[in-house]
Amino acid sequence: QVQLVESGGGLAQAGGSLRLSCAASGRTFRDNAMGWFRQEPGKEREFVAAISASGTKTWYAPSAKGRFTISRDDAKNMMYLQMDSLKPEDTAVYLCAADRDVYDADNFFYTVSLQYDFWGQGTQVTVSS
Repeated sequence: QVQLVESGGGLAQAGGSLRLSCAASGRTFRDNAMGWFRQEPGKEREFVAAISASGTKTWYAPSAKGRFTISRDDAKNMMYLQMDSLKPEDTAVYLCAADRDVYDADNFFYTVSLQYDFWGQGTQVTVSS
């Protein structure tokens, strides 16, 4: 059974940092794109960052670019999101996601939630001003 489990969320002050982790089990995602999304109550899921197989390509939402860094460690079946210079508007539940299909460099939809087949339960990030 495939599972994605997020950790590392919590309370941070504006300007602070948090590092989120996503642990995958049940299969390897070495050849698959993975991503981070976030969601606030009553709002749609929002793209944050994504990473290709082998980490050769990354994508960021404009709100995350320059502040967040996505990475992966395929030997550990892990993905990470380093979040720096946090702002109160970053407050949300952060979810990790993985694509079932082998990474396709011609696919331009890795910023879209519908591209992903496996999802974690999420970890809460709260940033105070």
